[in-house]
Amino acid sequence: MNETRYNFKIIEDKWQKYWEEKKIFKSVSNKKKEKFYCLEMFPYPSGKIHMGHVRNYTIGDVLSRYKSLKGFNVLHPMGWDSFGMPAENAAKQNNLNPKNWTESNIQTMKSQLKKLGLSIDWDREISTCSEEYYKHQQKIFLDLYDKGLVYRKESYVNWDPIDKTVLANEQVIDGKGWRSGALVERKKLNQWFFKISHFSEDLLSDLDKLKNWPEKVKIMQKNWIGKSYGCEIDFNIEGSQNIKKIKCYTTRPDTLFGFSFLAVSIDHPLSKYYSDDIKFVQFKKECSATGTTEESIAQAPKIGFKTNLLAVNPLDPNNKVPVFFANFVLMDYGLGAVFGCPAHDQRDYDFAKKYNLEIKTVVKPKDEKDSYVVLNEPYVGPGIIINSKFLNGAKVPEESINKTIDILENKDTGDVRYR
Repeated sequence: MNETRYNFKIIEDKWQKYWEEKKIFKSVSNKKKEKFYCLEMFPYPSGKIHMGHVRNYTIGDVLSRYKSLKGFNVLHPMGWDSFGMPAENAAKQNNLNPKNWTESNIQTMKSQLKKLGLSIDWDREISTCSEEYYKHQQKIFLDLYDKGLVYRKESYVNWDPIDKTVLANEQVIDGKGWRSGALVERKKLNQWFFKISHFSEDLLSDLDKLKNWPEKVKIMQKNWIGKSYGCEIDFNIEGSQNIKKIKCYTTRPDTLFGFSFLAVSIDHPLSKYYSDDIKFVQFKKECSATGTTEESIAQAPKIGFKTNLLAVNPLDPNNKVPVFFANFVLMDYGLGAVFGCPAHDQRDYDFAKKYNLEIKTVVKPKDEKDSYVVLNEPYVGPGIIINSKFLNGAKVPEESINKTIDILENKDTGDVRYR
């Protein structure tokens, strides 16, 4: 019996050349067919493809070929995510022109992808660093700006001191830059922002129309949109001639009787009265070592700078608590001020333990007695309000939050807010 070995070099070269010459995978408009668009994420032209690329583009290739065999008019293009720090770093290290470095890498990776025999329409190829591409991005930006959907303001960012660039939250891993491994710092820069919150209600309501989407994906989307229902509360301040009130936003006004401190951001307007305090300046510098991601803030030690001020509980004027600057409060969230209820929030609990602040239990699980006390960890679940005078017995959260907001509004010390 004769065995014929598969000579991949000859056979692959032959057929791939044929596919390219005949433009087998070229997308042609055919209105009689149902359309199918397959777009995998663009690779960064780092120099060579790896097995992750092979896996990703093989999946897209199988899907595109399947749809083509099922009679669909398939569009399967390719592009290059070619802006980024790697090109800049390579240019610095090797004294190269970043444009030449990037385009050379694209040609190398393109030839490698072609050898995989992928059913890609290379006539549709784009590169994000090409002026022919990014001019459209610039036009879209200007359109958004003209519509008032883009604005600029100073904000804290994740700063990589080695790569000297801003990092997205996803690029910060265990408090370090994903490429350099450097400890990420909190740095204030002028940034452009899109008014995504302008569309929060539409985005949230339209999630209900996605009938076949996994529930966990829709929950992730809701969390990302980040709209919350809560209350803005005015706290009267004692001990200052300049600051009479501090306003803060909270989603849990019903825990006000568990109030044991008020914490503000190091950038809160209050900070200008401490700009000459050497200890405060040092504290502010120490805070900048914490990144801006939820992960980095949660993992960083909770530190505070105690002021000489007292905040008065709007539901109990006899309850006056210290005001702190704290590293876990960001000016970008709410109003740059939060009230601390250590018994029912992990962050507040950690802070209270560190500074020996009172921990007052005001929510108990439904099956517990009214004598229930938080001891070794905060209780953050549903339950019943206790130790809260006229709020006692209210169900958490279905009754307690709205009842508290009504009381605060009647006292003219709080307003319903969506954020």
